Amino acid sequence: MSTDAEPAAASPTLSALFGSVSDVVAVVGAEGVLLSRIVGRTLSGSVDRAELMRSLYRMGLRSVPIVAVTALFVGGIMVIQAAPIVERYGAHGLLGWGAGFGTLREIAPLLTALMISGRIGANNTAELGTMTVTEQVDALRAMAIDPIGYLVTPRFYGIVITLFLSTILADVLALLGASLAGRVLLGVDPAVFYNGLTSGLLGIGDVVHGLIKSAVFGVAIALSSCHYGLATEGGAPGVGRAVNSAVVVSAAGIFVIDYLLSFAIS
Repeated sequence: MSTDAEPAAASPTLSALFGSVSDVVAVVGAEGVLLSRIVGRTLSGSVDRAELMRSLYRMGLRSVPIVAVTALFVGGIMVIQAAPIVERYGAHGLLGWGAGFGTLREIAPLLTALMISGRIGANNTAELGTMTVTEQVDALRAMAIDPIGYLVTPRFYGIVITLFLSTILADVLALLGASLAGRVLLGVDPAVFYNGLTSGLLGIGDVVHGLIKSAVFGVAIALSSCHYGLATEGGAPGVGRAVNSAVVVSAAGIFVIDYLLSFAIS
């Protein structure tokens, strides 16, 4: 009895595993096709510029407060974590490097991407999903308006540009928050903090490292949100499922890409 039961018990697990792999491959393939269509619309010049400006306003300017608050506290947290080591070894002059290295290369791009994914990516999926299930996207096609050039491509570039610029803002404000926290918690003068930051231990390569990651993160978030928005079906419940899938896939993609890029551009 036991020998016959083991294959039967293992079969659902194997089928679920292969099903998950095939689902991942299908999503990656669909997003690759969507990216090729976006590139094609870009090269042909069929991108709605007015919609792009609206997307940048809605996605970019309205994200500044949450990015600013997050970045300031991230800088302070970096100093709090470094404080015991700084106090133990008296390495106050290295506080700027200790806070800046992790912030510029890793923490600011990663946390900003997750914030943008949760706020902008989810909203973009919900908007496109609602348009899809209410047949507004089909209506655009009926009026000979290309949904990719009119809806998707402007939102794609809006997300990528917003994340890139938000990461620059987060870098600046995180370092500001770190210098203020260093002054309050450790008595490190801001001049000493920034001298440690720019004394040669950190360079422009560290800043570029983080910005490259932010651009690639933006592509991943934009593709996931647009893909799941256009693939929505099943009415209002389907929109909810699409938003959930887009946020999960974006977050997982961010960490996988971060891992790979850390090796590729280290």
